[in-house]
Amino acid sequence: MRINPFRSLFAIAAMGLLAVTSSAFAKDRPVDRKAPPPEFVEVVASNALEAVKDSKAAQQGDRATINALIDKYVMPYVNFEKTTRLAAGRHWRDATPEQRDALVKAFKNTLIRTYSGALSNVDDKAAIKILPFRGDPNAKDVVVRSTFTQSSGPAAAVDYRMEQTSDGWKIYDINVENIWLIQNYRNQFADQITRNGIDGLIDALNQQNR
Repeated sequence: MRINPFRSLFAIAAMGLLAVTSSAFAKDRPVDRKAPPPEFVEVVASNALEAVKDSKAAQQGDRATINALIDKYVMPYVNFEKTTRLAAGRHWRDATPEQRDALVKAFKNTLIRTYSGALSNVDDKAAIKILPFRGDPNAKDVVVRSTFTQSSGPAAAVDYRMEQTSDGWKIYDINVENIWLIQNYRNQFADQITRNGIDGLIDALNQQNR
């Protein structure tokens, strides 16, 4: 299964989430899960970036350290179950509870590995600009738009789709330059499942994560 072509784009999104240049923000600023969506994204990103900047091991690309930071600063605000369910599409209904759990875990590890590579490449000039919010302030499912820049290369458009849950806002999809993460993986998942079944997809993801 070829997932790598999208990885560079998703890495941009990962760095975008973690690249708010914000000396004005205090480290570990409390995250208000019920704040307006742009503020929510900005605070989550700020806390994560400051944690990376304070960790020499993370800056040197130590995967264990980066994974620990992701678990603390990113995972609580991402709905991986929904991301996986939507990526699997109609095949999700055919999966057993055990297969669903295994697929969520495998896909989550794939995305963590992508985040890890992105975090080790964050530079001091990386920045994200949250764009004016166009959505309905009372909506339960919204998109926060942004642009991401680094010291080299053109700016990239990065959008975050979020839903309001009983636990507050959670991100479940990312759009980089008009490519939505879920749609991209849905096509690849469907091909793999058609050829090798749900278990074949899980095995393919696990092999890539080794």
